Amino acid sequence: MFSKLFGKKAPAKPQAPEIMGLYLGGSFELDSLKLSLLEPELTIEGAARSHLIQAVGRAPLDSGGELLRFYTDDDAFLQVVLDGGNTENHITDVKLWHFYSTQTVGSQQQWQDCLKNTISQPTYTLEGHQYTRVWDAVGDTSPPVAVTETTYEEDGDVSTTDQFMMLYERPLDNGRTESLLVVGEEKIVGSNADRCLVVSTGFDIEPADIRING
Repeated sequence: MFSKLFGKKAPAKPQAPEIMGLYLGGSFELDSLKLSLLEPELTIEGAARSHLIQAVGRAPLDSGGELLRFYTDDDAFLQVVLDGGNTENHITDVKLWHFYSTQTVGSQQQWQDCLKNTISQPTYTLEGHQYTRVWDAVGDTSPPVAVTETTYEEDGDVSTTDQFMMLYERPLDNGRTESLLVVGEEKIVGSNADRCLVVSTGFDIEPADIRING
């Protein structure tokens, strides 16, 4: 009776994941001095020190862990890798990535060529720097790692994207590395496949490098 009078309660919106004090609509600061010392070795230039989180992604991994991605207003995302659980005790890796390029893949033939030949190579060259593939398989070929990411946006929109990824690295000074992520992304829009090849560069983030804004 009461449901007829007042209407049914609206279903709750899906909740974006949170960790380390990071959440949709939140923000964080990077250690400005440390980034200033590191940036001359990196591919990126003029990286922001302050980041506003505009979207959050979650992608389960076959290993039982998951990727959490906090997309910011600097064409960047802070990626947190979890293994065996979803608390801070299960964090195994944190990196800040910046998008380098996004190219549309216009045909099925181009898409198959990306999956077979472009995404995964023994080495990948970008701006004169050579990166070495990290995720090598036992056999002769190392296919891209497939994940499905669910992305939560501030306006309540939730979408899914199939991603086919390969990770590369190159050494920097003082034992640090710069990472390269090459991803083929496929999103079904209506009855059409929206595909692109996304290249991002990133570096490790330590707890002391980041400050969460309340």
